[in-house]
Amino acid sequence: MRRLPVGLATVAMLITATTACGSSESSETSPDGSTPVKLGVIPIVDVAPVYLGKEKGFYSERGIELTLETGQGGAAIVPGVVSGQFQFGFSNVTSLMVAQSQQVPLKAVVNGVASTGKDGADFGGVVVKKDSPVKSAAGLAGKKVAVNTLKNIGDTSVRESVRKAGGDPEKVEFVEMAFDQMPAALDGGRIDAAWVVEPSLAVIKGSGGRVIASNFVDVHPELTVAMYFTSAELAQKNPELVKKFQEATRESLAYAESHPDEVREILSTYTKIPAETLDAMTLPSWPEEPSRDSLDRLAELGQQDGLFKTAPDLDKLLP
Repeated sequence: MRRLPVGLATVAMLITATTACGSSESSETSPDGSTPVKLGVIPIVDVAPVYLGKEKGFYSERGIELTLETGQGGAAIVPGVVSGQFQFGFSNVTSLMVAQSQQVPLKAVVNGVASTGKDGADFGGVVVKKDSPVKSAAGLAGKKVAVNTLKNIGDTSVRESVRKAGGDPEKVEFVEMAFDQMPAALDGGRIDAAWVVEPSLAVIKGSGGRVIASNFVDVHPELTVAMYFTSAELAQKNPELVKKFQEATRESLAYAESHPDEVREILSTYTKIPAETLDAMTLPSWPEEPSRDSLDRLAELGQQDGLFKTAPDLDKLLP
């Protein structure tokens, strides 16, 4: 269960190969006059609002015939959006910043998911085993810490937690591992700590694991973690469709934020999360608008960690 890694070395190649293969503009209409729209997502908690929004008719009310298509990650979804395979996609914001800094023609259009802002009660965090000698993020120096994707939002935010706790972030050894493999790796002692998000967080806490840092909160209390995006071509050629998608998604985010029980119900339709884990999970926050201040901070940290050859242009990237 990965959070949209962007294969940095392959994105530019894929974009070059796919941009010549089709337009990102959705020009076809259904017999009822609605516009078919494909949204590239991965089956994680974060995208529950769009599943709810589709069920509640927020998209169809605006003439959008929404199809949700799952991908393995950003290495497929980002070029898929730019080439027109998907009209919209979902990605963590660091991946979008990296792509934008490499001149990949994409545009964030509406908020996706955010931190709860509650230290020790977020939908993601850095965890250790119950009997681990590590008591805070400062103790991660010299330790092996799993993240789902190297050189992305995980290690950047964990380094900030270590830094704030008084440790040396340069001495942390990061290893790449899928979220759903982390509980067993932690239990087996193959890693010392892991940055996980729900539902893996609930699984580890359920077996006695401890949260030693809320890395998203350490970056910013209102951290925008991910957003929905489209291609620069579609944004220019079909602004009306983009506007309708934005409106429907904002309504979906607001509905999810105020109906947590329905969020847990909809998750059972597109994930394999056990019922007991669904009940124990900490849900993220779904504000209708991104926090620009938090994104500026995340971009600063990414620049500091060498994620970008050139700084991303957030004014160009963001809505």
